[in-house]
Amino acid sequence: MSLPTLRRLLAGGCCAAALLSGAAVAQEIDPNSTSIVPIAAADPVEPAMQQLPPLPDVQIPYQRFVLPNGLTLIVHEDRKAPIVAVNIWYHVGSKNEPNGRSGFAHLFEHLMFNGSENFNSDFFKATELLGATDQNGTTNKDRTNYFQNVPTSALDSILWLESDRMGHLLGAIDQARLDEQRGVVQNEKRQGENQPYGRVWNSITEATYPDDHPYGHTVIGSMDDLNAADLPTVQQWFKDYYGPANAVIVLAGDISPEEALAKVTHYFGDIPPGPPVTQPARMIAPMVGEQREVMYDRVGQPRLYKVWNVPPAGDADADYLGLLGQVLSSGRNSRLYKRMVFDDQTATSVSAGVSEGEVGSQFLIIITAKPGQDLAALEAVVDEELERLLRDGPTANELERARTSTGAGLVRGLERIGGFGGKSDRLAQGEVFHDNPDQWRESYARLLGARPQDLTAAGREWLSDGSYTLEVRPFEQYAAAATGADRSAMPTPGETPMANFPSFERFELSNGLDVVLATRTGVPTVSMNLIVDAGTAGEGADKAGLAVLTPAVMTSGTDDLDALELSDRLQLLGATLGGSSGIDFTSISMTAIDSRLEESLDLYADVILNPAFRAEDFERSRVQQVSGIQQADRNPGAVANRVLAGSLYGFQNPNGRPTSGTVQTVGALTPADAEAYHAAWFRPDNATLVVVGDVTRAELTPLLEEKFRGWTAPASAIPSRQQPTAVAAASGPVIYLVDRAGPQSTITAGRLVPALDPATEPAITAMNTALGGAFTSRINMNLRENKGWSYGAGSGIRNARGERLFLVSTGVQSDKTAESLVEIDRELTEILSGRPIGDEELAAHKSNLILGMAGEWETNGAVAGDLAQMVVYGLPDDYYDREAAGIVATTSATASQAAQAIIGDGPTVWVVVGDRATLEPRLRALNIGEVRVVDVYGNPVQ
Repeated sequence: MSLPTLRRLLAGGCCAAALLSGAAVAQEIDPNSTSIVPIAAADPVEPAMQQLPPLPDVQIPYQRFVLPNGLTLIVHEDRKAPIVAVNIWYHVGSKNEPNGRSGFAHLFEHLMFNGSENFNSDFFKATELLGATDQNGTTNKDRTNYFQNVPTSALDSILWLESDRMGHLLGAIDQARLDEQRGVVQNEKRQGENQPYGRVWNSITEATYPDDHPYGHTVIGSMDDLNAADLPTVQQWFKDYYGPANAVIVLAGDISPEEALAKVTHYFGDIPPGPPVTQPARMIAPMVGEQREVMYDRVGQPRLYKVWNVPPAGDADADYLGLLGQVLSSGRNSRLYKRMVFDDQTATSVSAGVSEGEVGSQFLIIITAKPGQDLAALEAVVDEELERLLRDGPTANELERARTSTGAGLVRGLERIGGFGGKSDRLAQGEVFHDNPDQWRESYARLLGARPQDLTAAGREWLSDGSYTLEVRPFEQYAAAATGADRSAMPTPGETPMANFPSFERFELSNGLDVVLATRTGVPTVSMNLIVDAGTAGEGADKAGLAVLTPAVMTSGTDDLDALELSDRLQLLGATLGGSSGIDFTSISMTAIDSRLEESLDLYADVILNPAFRAEDFERSRVQQVSGIQQADRNPGAVANRVLAGSLYGFQNPNGRPTSGTVQTVGALTPADAEAYHAAWFRPDNATLVVVGDVTRAELTPLLEEKFRGWTAPASAIPSRQQPTAVAAASGPVIYLVDRAGPQSTITAGRLVPALDPATEPAITAMNTALGGAFTSRINMNLRENKGWSYGAGSGIRNARGERLFLVSTGVQSDKTAESLVEIDRELTEILSGRPIGDEELAAHKSNLILGMAGEWETNGAVAGDLAQMVVYGLPDDYYDREAAGIVATTSATASQAAQAIIGDGPTVWVVVGDRATLEPRLRALNIGEVRVVDVYGNPVQ
């Protein structure tokens, strides 16, 4: 596992192009859709809330300017880090596309990354030299945006680049670039639709909007329209929509409004404003009665979608419907979750909320059923609970939980200046869609004063008629027979019968628990992560999945609080609680609002010290884990990674077996197993508590001493962990082929490499960044940009104690699978001898790595993740400081040495997940290695 991957696993975090008002169902919503998350704060109603301090007040101070050419500039000054977020929104999205031109806005987003007249090269090649982080470009129904964080010293450079592609782009767009990016977008479309439930949004869009509605086609568009995109039409699209008068730029961070205005005027002021633009306004597509469809897909569980067309973002009813969605599905005490997941256990997940848009929104309820459950019966429960809620209304406590949960989420979100949902994003969103950067404050005031009858009235108005229901049912694993009928003659009829790293300190509690504390002020939150030195390696092969299951059960209830009471307490505190496990660790994490830290610590310690392991909590968590395993069995990337790791480490060894276990091993586990795992490994002499946030050692120590005073180490020794054993190497490379029909193939390839050495790791990082660790790396530029066969490709090293796994991975269009293996093999060979990393190439990637560290640790979660790295892998305290120096010192010679050490003779194992019938003969003809056909668990298949 790579360092960034473990950072996310231990510290939490996500990146999404869509935000949802209400319960979080963003992974089910159109990935390019937009929404404005309502902001709420606690309004004491229930006695429990009256005992708690209020949520902190938050604002985003800004100044707004309009340049003479119409460009709107919004500036927010935030001096906590020497970085500036640059966020540019163009008021154009798929809703502006005429018939026959679907996908134009998204295609053009890609083209704008390919160079401008005065920097005629890939945009990322420039930004990597600047140390840009949190960088992306996205398109949705209503807008296109480009954003990145850069060191303050690089602000002039990025403004020059952004202004050059706003005002000087057309001369750099030619037919070759159009064809190249058309291929990339089409691969993106194939990749999305090849995932489980990947075709759902196409059906929802077509069924809920007429063809001539602005939202009547998907953001990514149709294959036919993308193929029909010609150069003159694309160039006219730019002229019509990408002028300054149709754009907003937000600068947030280490800059004053006066400096920002001067710089933006200098770089953007001479660009012509562009023509006036006609924007669709409020256009709610009416639906009457009930529409229904049934879709069959390669999914592990049946799923139900119910959709209503509702008012656009910023409308009062949209805010109230967002709260209504939380009442239905957010938290264990919510109406649908409690009944369907907790009590009846007929579903594994429920979600409800508003996917908001500028001219209209949609309210969605999504239910994932347990395998074998009848969707009609689940739908009857949804209809019953919704009818009851609209008849009787939510309770005051339900409304207060939704209000507090949303307010706490807002406080955590405002820690970031850039990226999705950061402060610059909120300001731009309000200005573009509402001509008011402070629009979120209106939603705040509205939701703060929301009453139960407000939610009921909005629900009755919009959810009583005009719905669309989609059932997604598993497609059985069908297969053709090996032999068939004799076709030489028709049978004669017989008789007629009947499928820079922030500072931190270490100290020890009186009970021996190690504490690592990084005090960070600015945002009133505290992140805590108890890391226990045990994971998959501490469970035994016969108990595979126990390390993952145990923290899931622990966070479901304590001796004094059942699951519903625990969930209720968390929501009222505005805290989050989670548990996770990897090969070498198990962790219990919590985030808290600093004004409620003591009350949150009471709950946190109770979960760690007094987990109840109730049979019903255990069974519910086990069902969820088994459902995840079944989903992974159908996910090509998960299957490829599982087979690769198992083949290299051994399928019964902790580094090689699936962390979540198998359906069989998890099915055999008992509550007593989880209780024994907790008793064996959760002890103060085998754990480290990582704390990051707005708290000092003087404030924290007495609280920890009090809360954990009853936790002492037993007299017995810490149990031994299972150690990986070497797998007998094959005589040569092996290609494992897993049969999965579809338009794409997934490829992974790898080998075991030496354990992490702080002295050599910086050179390895620099080398791999050039090979496959960045957008402009050799492998990605080859397969995505030059060939147009893939949406993305890369390489990396999965960290572990002892030997680690180096791998290359990508998804490619199926008919280019064999050719992609050849290209990957060529890149790995050439970096060793034929085309080693040169000084110029290395300098660009070193610059990206080093300068990017300015924004690397902006959030508490990022800091906590890297501190967790130190704990889990025993890294020295100055590791990240030495890492920067080591990257600076990396030369072409040391990068070549790193390549020799990591790549060696190339991958010893290749895994291809794709259509066996077409791929097997082509893979055998490559002569890269022996081809073995296996199932999703690596077992041989004839």
